[in-house]
Amino acid sequence: MTVHALDRDTPADYSTAVEAYLRSAGIAASSQRIYRISLLTWAWLAIGQQPPLGRNRRGAEPPTVAFAMFDEAPTDVIAEMFAQRARLVDADTVNRELSVMKAAIAWWRARGWLTRNPIIGIERRPAPPDRTRALSREQIVALSDLKVSVRERTLWKALYETCARAEEILCLDVEDLLLADKRGRVTSKGGTVEWVHWQSGTAQLLPRLLKGRTRGPVFLTDRRAPAHVPTRDTCPVTGRARLSYRRAAELFEALTRPLAHPGITDPAELEARGGWTLHQLRHSALTHEAEDGTNTPTLLARSRHASVRSLERYARPSVEPWPPTSPTAIPYAAGSEAPPHELRRGALPLIPVDFLLDPEHVSKSTPRTVRRR
Repeated sequence: MTVHALDRDTPADYSTAVEAYLRSAGIAASSQRIYRISLLTWAWLAIGQQPPLGRNRRGAEPPTVAFAMFDEAPTDVIAEMFAQRARLVDADTVNRELSVMKAAIAWWRARGWLTRNPIIGIERRPAPPDRTRALSREQIVALSDLKVSVRERTLWKALYETCARAEEILCLDVEDLLLADKRGRVTSKGGTVEWVHWQSGTAQLLPRLLKGRTRGPVFLTDRRAPAHVPTRDTCPVTGRARLSYRRAAELFEALTRPLAHPGITDPAELEARGGWTLHQLRHSALTHEAEDGTNTPTLLARSRHASVRSLERYARPSVEPWPPTSPTAIPYAAGSEAPPHELRRGALPLIPVDFLLDPEHVSKSTPRTVRRR
């Protein structure tokens, strides 16, 4: 095993090392917040403590930990603290924290800041499959009918019509929009710059939201930005700050409680049960398109997933009956007899996602599109 000598610029404390990684490792601005939260979780674990849970985590200052501790602390202590955390939160959370930490450690070791891997031997926790159903089309219509501000209405409509992630849409600047083309430039996972496309609903709402603004964040808070807010997150016209994901999620959850539980009127019970999540809009849009028979290449383009296998979660039906009544919307498997309207020149079969996920038809290592000859 090769041991690297520590560089002279090795950070003294862990939080400084975290910021150096986020700043220099090519982490997209839209992802830095969740990366920071995930990495700072390990500051508590390194000293044998558990980070606060739920709302108590907001604003909680992580302990000051010497960066050298990750070279010195016994790995079994960190592993035990991680195991305890895995019993307190869901598997998706701890697996994300583990994956982010592994990437950061590799980056730090490549620079000689660490001589060992302090989390070696820690394995991912098995995550149960996500059985959350997509919203029905009637629920999407009811959401559009809610009496809310133009900002909320535009955000929700854009998330559904673009199938984009909430962080991507909230990070949009006015300069990223091509209003005439109904598309916008977003920075997705990994820092890739891509286009998202919307429909007439979003196209009609955006001019009302922008009110002639040509610069700055698209979605703004109701108040002027505090002095510490970066310039890129402040509107040069109004002085207001960019709407954060946390605030947007809180508003959506609170405003959708009556729709999520239509038979309940008690505010306390509604608060306890909770509303919908912003991610359900993306999930619902892709599920509805799959139900309508959208072919696999189009679904990949809309979701911007790299692998066909990632589409499996959207193959689950929503709360509406399936299949649809329109025969033109029903996909058929490759090799089966196509209905007459599909036999026109150049037509391709609309292949169900489940067919593409069958190991008999598609390689696990090299997903590919199956076409009819």
